[in-house]
Amino acid sequence: MTMPTKSKTKTTVWVMEKGQIHPRLDHLTTEEPLEIRLVPFQKTVAVTMRTPGADFELAAGFLYSEGVVSRREDIRRISYCVDESVDGEQRYNIVNVELRDGLIPDLQPLERHFYTSSACGVCGKASLEALRIRGCPVIPSGPTVTPEIIYSLPDKLRAAQSIFTATGGLHAAALFDAQGQLLNLWEDVGRHNALDKLIGTALLSDELPLNNCIVLVSGRSSFEILQKSTTAGIPIVCSVSAPSSLAVSVAKEFGITLIGFLRGERFNIYTGLQRINAT
Repeated sequence: MTMPTKSKTKTTVWVMEKGQIHPRLDHLTTEEPLEIRLVPFQKTVAVTMRTPGADFELAAGFLYSEGVVSRREDIRRISYCVDESVDGEQRYNIVNVELRDGLIPDLQPLERHFYTSSACGVCGKASLEALRIRGCPVIPSGPTVTPEIIYSLPDKLRAAQSIFTATGGLHAAALFDAQGQLLNLWEDVGRHNALDKLIGTALLSDELPLNNCIVLVSGRSSFEILQKSTTAGIPIVCSVSAPSSLAVSVAKEFGITLIGFLRGERFNIYTGLQRINAT
C-alpha cells in the first residue's frame, strides 16, 4: 500500500547571491490532482489541482457548495479509491463519496468542474443566476465587529500557516469567531480548495451554517469564494487583496459584508457596512 502524498516536497535549488551560486535544500508546496467520484453513480464530478491533506473535507465542502448535498446525512461514506487490479492498492488522488440511498442530485451544473485549476477554479464559468436558482437565502443580520478585530486577522492567519512558512507558496482560508478567535485554518495551492476544506470540516461536524463567523482568505476574493461563503452562511468575508466585480455582486445580493485590501490598520468595505462598528 502506498502512503498518501505529503503536502511538502523536497527539492534542491541553486541560490545566486552577490555573484556567488550555491545549492540549498528547499521545500515546495505539493500540487497534485484530486478526482472526486460519486457513488453509486460511478461518475467523476470534478478534478481539482490541490495540496494533499483534508481530501475528504475538500470533497464534502465542494459537494455542499455546489448543491449536491445539503446536510451531513446526505453523505454515507467518503473513502479513497481502491484499485482492485493492483492488489487492492489505495489511490490517494481519487476520492469516492457515497451518497445516501434515494438521493439523486442534478449533476449537469457540475460539468464545468471536470477540470479545475489550482489558480482560479472556475472563474468566469459560473454565474450569479446559478445561486438564485438554487434558492440560497440572504444571510441574517449580525454579527457586528470592531475594526480592531478585523485588523488582527491577517497576523493570526500567517502565524497559523505552517506549510506556507516552510514553502512560501500556499494560499489559506481561516475561520474566526466574531471576537477574532481562530477556529480553523486550511492551506492549499488554491484559495477555493482551502475554503472547501473549511466548509467541509464544518459540514462533517454538523456546524453549518456559519452565521456568526468571519472568513479570511489570502489573495483576492473571486466569485467562487463568495459562492462558497454564501452557501455556508458566512456573514463576513475578508481578503488581503481586491475582490472581483462579480464577488461584490454576490456579496451585495446575499447580505455578506465583503472586505478587501486588509493590510495593517486599513481595509476597504465593499458591501455590508452595517456589520462594522467603527464607533
